[in-house]
Amino acid sequence: MASNTASPDVALVQKDAHPFERAQLEGLMTKRFFYTQAFEIYGGVAGLYDYGPSGAALQANLINFWRTHFIIEEDMLELDTTIMTLSDVLKTSGHVEKFADYMVKDTKTGDIYRADHMIENVLEARLQGDKEARGKERGAAEPEVAPAAADKKSKKKAKSQAIKLDDAVVDEYTKTLAMLDDFSGAQLAELIQKHDLRAPATNNEVTKPVEFNLMFESSIGPTGQTKGFLRPETAQGHFVNFERLLDFNNGRVPFASAQIGKSFRNEISPRAGLLRVREFTMAEIEHFLDPEKKQHPRFKEVEHLTLPFLDKHVQMSGNTTIVKMTLGEAVRSGKVDNETLGYFLGRIYLFLEAIGIDLERLRFRQHMDNEMAHYASDCWDAEIHTSYGWIECVGSADRSAFDLTMHSKRTKHDLVVQEALKEPKVYQKYLATMNKKVLGPAFKKDAKGIEDAILALSQDQLKTLMHDLDAGSAHVELNGAKIPVNKEHVTVEYKTIKESVRTFVPNVIEPSFGIGRIFYALLEHAFWARAEDKDRGVLSLPPLVAPFKVLIVPISNNEQLSPLAKEVSHRLRKMGIASRIDDSSATIGRRYARNDELGTPFACTIDFATVAKGTITLRERDTTSQRIGKIDQIISVLKQICDGSLDWKGACQILPEYTGTQDVEDS
Repeated sequence: MASNTASPDVALVQKDAHPFERAQLEGLMTKRFFYTQAFEIYGGVAGLYDYGPSGAALQANLINFWRTHFIIEEDMLELDTTIMTLSDVLKTSGHVEKFADYMVKDTKTGDIYRADHMIENVLEARLQGDKEARGKERGAAEPEVAPAAADKKSKKKAKSQAIKLDDAVVDEYTKTLAMLDDFSGAQLAELIQKHDLRAPATNNEVTKPVEFNLMFESSIGPTGQTKGFLRPETAQGHFVNFERLLDFNNGRVPFASAQIGKSFRNEISPRAGLLRVREFTMAEIEHFLDPEKKQHPRFKEVEHLTLPFLDKHVQMSGNTTIVKMTLGEAVRSGKVDNETLGYFLGRIYLFLEAIGIDLERLRFRQHMDNEMAHYASDCWDAEIHTSYGWIECVGSADRSAFDLTMHSKRTKHDLVVQEALKEPKVYQKYLATMNKKVLGPAFKKDAKGIEDAILALSQDQLKTLMHDLDAGSAHVELNGAKIPVNKEHVTVEYKTIKESVRTFVPNVIEPSFGIGRIFYALLEHAFWARAEDKDRGVLSLPPLVAPFKVLIVPISNNEQLSPLAKEVSHRLRKMGIASRIDDSSATIGRRYARNDELGTPFACTIDFATVAKGTITLRERDTTSQRIGKIDQIISVLKQICDGSLDWKGACQILPEYTGTQDVEDS
């Protein structure tokens, strides 16, 4: 038996021998049917995509690992709620009024652009032209870099011209790009006018930015009287079921619910492949917790992780410098608002690392004040760098108690937690009592508004109201008017309260994952071409998520080899290891190459030594190195690798290198 040799040096694999070309990756995706535009034979529909066998398997593996990493490991409660959502639910959550992007229109052609993407694209094209002009001054033009905006059509058309800009203008453009996510519609309009920004495709003027609601409206039932929308997120399904979730968890917080499912957004210009689509898969978590107890019992497991942070203060200074620090430091310094939010940032980081995202192209960007939802106390996006620039793939926000509070007010259901106190709490407070029998007839349609206004008063305001009632000069403000009230309508008393139960609305920490965006970013990070042949593409997908784990290759069409190939495939598939047999007439090198394109990590070659001695060779995709072993031994190694308990280096310590001449002794 040949002796074990050290594992091949993976560092010798030249993954950067050729520059990344998006067209080459997209060509491979189409050729190998990872995904394609929906209704392709009818001309296709922008923003809608179908996944083929490889893409569907890759997405399923991502989702399966997400379920393991979050739902199972974190003991979350899984939901599957309806896609069709009542209009009233989304009115309460604010989506009907506020779920919008700003768009502009080419005044001559009518072409529509998302305003911030158009601005980003044009400014970046001008900065690129400045670089080229300065390069020519130095005698060597700098290489062209494609703008990073997400609008693919704009990228293609917004060509840079080698025109030198003033240093002050370059500085202003750079700062504007760093702060663009924080701009309002009025500020976007001001930018367009100030810098004479025009449609990238035609250089025509554009209209002022206007809001466009991104939800698909529909109706429920034959009469059309029940209005609804296709959900823009899965989150509302958690909130409207909070009472049942709390009961299932025996009335206790913290707990988390999780859901994986389709969501829909009627994107203005879905021209960036899978990054901006109209139908997509989301994986969302709603972690409900006591607002006074935002520590996390497992934070110590992640506090040592060093994450790349881009905080709001750096962005507001017009900078995009990433600062690396541990999660422990980030939480203790107040950069990240609390331990539970920090814990999820760590778990997100570990998830992205495990599936194969290049950590040098990952950052956690904090929302700026204007950009952050008014109810959120902190929000961080995990952004991944691709050929389209930095793309938000995971959002993680502290949503405070906004959603449950709003749904509670709208439905009159108390979406609260009741916690028994170890010792009763005794205190004094002002309490208002309405005499509804008098209030109703006296104020008629305004009675309910007056009651709500009184119940919304603070303790100081109730104290003032009590004194005013005693003086006979009390009033309540309603819709800007002062409505006189007296003790017949309402009384205010200063009472001693004894509480044995604490009642509170829980806060929510929400990590939200765009599976399609992660899917695409992973493909870009995994794709490279062999140094010796630019056209030989490889997808270095980890075994954890690769669509197919093992290729089984009979060396020839000899009838003795086919049963062995089927036996090995059957044994692997019974273990849950996806495998494919390629017994085509193509050369073995060609068969290896086309499965390298699919990201298949390993190939088992069945030859006449398999018949005579029961041995097969195992080829690793990236290094193309081969080891040899008995069938049982090879299958055992593959099972361990796919389980994550063994890596290729470890496999090389078990299996001898294949030289084409050695025998393998029975183990």
